[in-house]
Amino acid sequence: MTAFSALIAATRFGFAARPGELQTLAQDPRGAVLKQLSGPPPALAGDLPTGTGMTALFLQSIRDKRAPQDRKEFNQRVNQVYFTEIEARLDAAVTSERPYVERLVHFWSNHFTVSARRPFIRGIAGAYEREAIRPHVLGRFSDMLLAVESHQGMLLYLDNAQSIGPDSQAGMRSGRGLNENLGREILELHTLGVDGGYTQDDVEALARILTGWSIARPQEPAPGSFRFRPFAHEPGAKTLLGKRYAEGGQSEGIAALADLAVHPATARHVARKLAAHFIADNPPPDAVDRIAKRFLESGGDLRHVSEGVAREEAAWRGPFAKVRSPADLAIAACRVTGVAPRGQQWAQSLRMLDQLPFYAPQPSGWPDDAASWVSPEAVLRRAQWCEAFANRMPDTIDPAALANASLGDAAPAEIVDAIAHAPSRRDGVALLLASAEFQRR
Repeated sequence: MTAFSALIAATRFGFAARPGELQTLAQDPRGAVLKQLSGPPPALAGDLPTGTGMTALFLQSIRDKRAPQDRKEFNQRVNQVYFTEIEARLDAAVTSERPYVERLVHFWSNHFTVSARRPFIRGIAGAYEREAIRPHVLGRFSDMLLAVESHQGMLLYLDNAQSIGPDSQAGMRSGRGLNENLGREILELHTLGVDGGYTQDDVEALARILTGWSIARPQEPAPGSFRFRPFAHEPGAKTLLGKRYAEGGQSEGIAALADLAVHPATARHVARKLAAHFIADNPPPDAVDRIAKRFLESGGDLRHVSEGVAREEAAWRGPFAKVRSPADLAIAACRVTGVAPRGQQWAQSLRMLDQLPFYAPQPSGWPDDAASWVSPEAVLRRAQWCEAFANRMPDTIDPAALANASLGDAAPAEIVDAIAHAPSRRDGVALLLASAEFQRR
């Protein structure tokens, strides 16, 4: 292991080193990262609403066609939930003793994106991550996949709650039909990948298999919860990727997802994304091969796969291989300084960086490569954000100590010198955060 291994452990497999953390990690950097994978993923602190509850509230608001004042109160409630959720998420990333696990939560949440750019998702996105992603990041990929595709957040975001089999009872009566959004994104984004060997016929087959996967309405039992609607399910056998699935109602979808979860193309797609996130934008092909092999041999055991990622030698060859995304930069700044904004302030801060939590522009999620984040305009926004963040710091913070704590020996002499001669301590903090070394991980 190199002299920079502790820094890699803190930044590539976490978010940033807190004061004193580099010294602790230096004793056994890789061992410290692997140790974080023991035990279940930690839950978020706080009394946070369920996805079922928030979905029921949303569906009730539609049904009631509320007056303007009632709609205003509903929107205020949703906004407050959103701010509370992103605050709890930030606090977990800033304070966690298992930052590798927190980074995995963010990774998988982005892989299985739901976006509040569709406004009704705003109040559900946090619960979706807590209920469908977080519990499974060290479990089976198949369990996460099923939890994701049957969660209210995904069913609403990709319109499957309204997808009806054309030849089903509901389809024949209403004339409404199939929505392919969920089927397409499962194949293209969630499992096989765009080059995974599926066809448009497979997209349609999976969409038909998933008809009837919906949400209970306000007048039904357990409103807002998952509900399978047999009368909306497309009848008959379907063929997906050459395999025939006999008529079986909801069980068809469960079986199809289980098969997709362990498909070799899925292993390859997931391995490539993990390697790109934790190693480099263009990771070594042999590293991708080994991660994919772990995935297949373990049946998609994500704890085992995550161990494999942390054991890849390419991940430890040198720091600063990846450019931080804007949100990653902001979390790192909070973790280093120990200063974390509250929910609404956090949203305003990340709006300045154009990466609001749960607001990915499309179902593929936020990009994970340098080219997407280092345009001249984006670099200028980062510099402005660093200055604005530093100006909120208490004047008692020592920027030289922060540089040593967060970068250690990797802090360039010119940055250390510039911080030492900065007009103020806040200017010194801004210089650290804007430095090329802090902007990468």
